[in-house]
Amino acid sequence: MGKDKLRRFKENKGFPNLYESSFEEVYGKDHPLKGRWAKEVFGNDNLVILELGCGKGEYTLALARGDKQHNYIGIDIKGARLWRGAKTALEEKIENAAFIRTRIEFIDSFFAPGEISEIWITFPDPQPRKENRRLTSPRFLNCYLKFLTPGAVIHLKTDNRPLYDYTRQVVEKWQGLQLLDADTDIYNSRRPDRDPAVAVRTFYERLFLEEGKPITYLKFSTGNLSTENRVSP
Repeated sequence: MGKDKLRRFKENKGFPNLYESSFEEVYGKDHPLKGRWAKEVFGNDNLVILELGCGKGEYTLALARGDKQHNYIGIDIKGARLWRGAKTALEEKIENAAFIRTRIEFIDSFFAPGEISEIWITFPDPQPRKENRRLTSPRFLNCYLKFLTPGAVIHLKTDNRPLYDYTRQVVEKWQGLQLLDADTDIYNSRRPDRDPAVAVRTFYERLFLEEGKPITYLKFSTGNLSTENRVSP
């Protein structure tokens, strides 16, 4: 492991806006802040919005800068990447942004029912051979239902057309999910003018655009789904 990565891991432990938990601390257990993120971390009663697989936190930070009425939490397993997002938030004094280092599989250990109002999934691993590991699969959607508010909104932004198509099929197939918006090439539409949040461009997204890859976008609501009325696999 490089010295720079070791330095970042060490600095992460001192960042007040970055929360790390070991496997033993969250596997089958509740995180100490479960149900109390808004009050104890952000010092307010605002609803919390998540970005899953946030990488360096570029999207989380952009959303937090533009919307002070919500709290934003970026989640990723890569500590060296999260270092950049947490450090930038501290440098810029972005007080409504925080980060969690954990596997997405353990996410329901961190949040209580009704604690999260919205989820952004930005350029996730498309998992071409493992459908149930896709972050928009019924497996994960049922996990999110445990802590989402009724009718919560989920966004998917990806350069991977098969993942876009798969997710749209999931949304359209199972009763309860409601498709709100769909676009197979957002930068050849008027969307950036209408929705600045969708138009945020990360470093890797700019690379995808330079390669000529169209960026797709889906927005859907959990509608009347709940933990008792789940998405069928």
